[in-house]
Amino acid sequence: MNNQLSFIPLGGIGDVTKNMYLYEYNNQILIVDCGLGFPDETILGVDLLLPDVSYLLKTKKKIVGMALTHGHEDHIGALPFLLDDLPSFPIFGTPFTSAMANEKLKEFGSKNRVQTVSFEKPDIKLEDFRITFIRVTHSVPDSSNIFIRTPMGNFYHASDFKFDNTPFDGKTTDMSRIEALSKEGVLCLMTDCLGVEKSGHTKSEITILESFEKEMKNCKGKFIVTTYSSNISRINQVIKASEKMQRKVCFVGRSLVKAKEVAEKIGYMNLKEGLEVELDKIKNYQDRNLTLLVAGSQGQEESAMSRIANKEHREITLNKNDMVIFSADPIPGNELSVYGLIDTIAKSGAKILYSAVSRDFHVSGHGSFEDLKQMAGLTKPKWIIPIGGNFRHMALYKNVAQELGYDEKIVYLPEDGQEVIFTKDSARFEKSIPLKKVYVDEISGEELESFVLLDRQKLSSSGIVIVLAEIDSENGQLVGHPDIITRGFTYGNINKLRDKLSNELNNIFGSKKEKVTNWIHIRRTIGKTAELLTFRAIKRRPLVLPVVIEV
Repeated sequence: MNNQLSFIPLGGIGDVTKNMYLYEYNNQILIVDCGLGFPDETILGVDLLLPDVSYLLKTKKKIVGMALTHGHEDHIGALPFLLDDLPSFPIFGTPFTSAMANEKLKEFGSKNRVQTVSFEKPDIKLEDFRITFIRVTHSVPDSSNIFIRTPMGNFYHASDFKFDNTPFDGKTTDMSRIEALSKEGVLCLMTDCLGVEKSGHTKSEITILESFEKEMKNCKGKFIVTTYSSNISRINQVIKASEKMQRKVCFVGRSLVKAKEVAEKIGYMNLKEGLEVELDKIKNYQDRNLTLLVAGSQGQEESAMSRIANKEHREITLNKNDMVIFSADPIPGNELSVYGLIDTIAKSGAKILYSAVSRDFHVSGHGSFEDLKQMAGLTKPKWIIPIGGNFRHMALYKNVAQELGYDEKIVYLPEDGQEVIFTKDSARFEKSIPLKKVYVDEISGEELESFVLLDRQKLSSSGIVIVLAEIDSENGQLVGHPDIITRGFTYGNINKLRDKLSNELNNIFGSKKEKVTNWIHIRRTIGKTAELLTFRAIKRRPLVLPVVIEV
């Protein structure tokens, strides 16, 4: 219908990750962002979570393009997993964003590429949509908000931002452009809300440099900093401090090395000749002359920082003279992994600084209460949808609106898949698209079905019983006694359990005297029988795996 526009979040609502948003008008779809999610410790054996794009695969509406707001994984990380399944369409991102995205696409062998746009570029017309990229400050270079013009009205997509008047790279939020565009009228503001719990404005990035220099000067051993690989501004501050303190800089970890290469390629990082040292050469330098920038600030199991902490790294060991700085807050859900890693590092005797004990080495990339209030005040929208936060952040955002004199009813709190319909004068909830959880193994890139996770959860909590039974294919009867293998729990008399199972299966199959045609039924019967007997014996429900051997 041409008299309304539909907004559908496929991810990023009530959750900090998997950001992906659809704007639909006149049978056309504009997509903003295509991000990954990260599992918590309850989702066993899963590396990544993806937005569910089943709706996009089924719809007959035309995807006219995609705009990427910035280069964080939760906004671009799903591109190589999803693009090849979708019809072809143009994708746009600012210089660092497109460079990071294209590096990822090349690595996965995808032929898709993101087109680079400058902040000075005129509007990009995508049929009935016109989009403008607006520079904002965040914790990754070239972050942007997107101003979306449609025949129904203008939408301001304010993903991940803060107002930093003194960023380390000197590239401030383009306030004048926000004001100029907003004068055209904003029907709805889709806004970052993650920092709404914090009062005031978020601190400037520039405040951290002095802290690095101070601690580096007092460190008698290796100075180790772990941060997000994409936080080029933070990395540049560590480099500058190291240069001043005459320390060599070494990049450790694949993601950091990749980000460094991308940043150098587009001129966002300049290492003076002789400052950087390769990993296999650090043994030639005294510890007090080394700065190590290490990947793994979120406690990732196979990261360089985890391997160093667990004494599994070939080149690097920790000692009491070393200092390790976590220059990043734990992503919500990663707290256990991060603090577990910090505990392990502490056992080495190295000094550790992290957000809970010092706020001198990390500032958030997200606006606090006053930043969010300022954005809403600048754009003056008719309606507001908080995005990119947990649901508590979205609910708290109503306080921002009320402080600006808005009725809280203009703040809409959808869930992922919930459609919001806009006309020029109204907004309302409409249908809800059912979304499934999409789990992916990062190494193989294969999607995992939900039943696989249920099996893994059962294995972790209750163990496994493997039943090997021989069945005569000619008459369908049990041959001999079944073998039982148990793991993950103890049971005193396994022979007794085997005898009970053998007797029960003989009762079931003993009367059969015909050729087996349905082996699935045989396996299912053995499995259910073993489950029941095991529960009676040990009062728990392990995963039962029947293995039927045809004889």
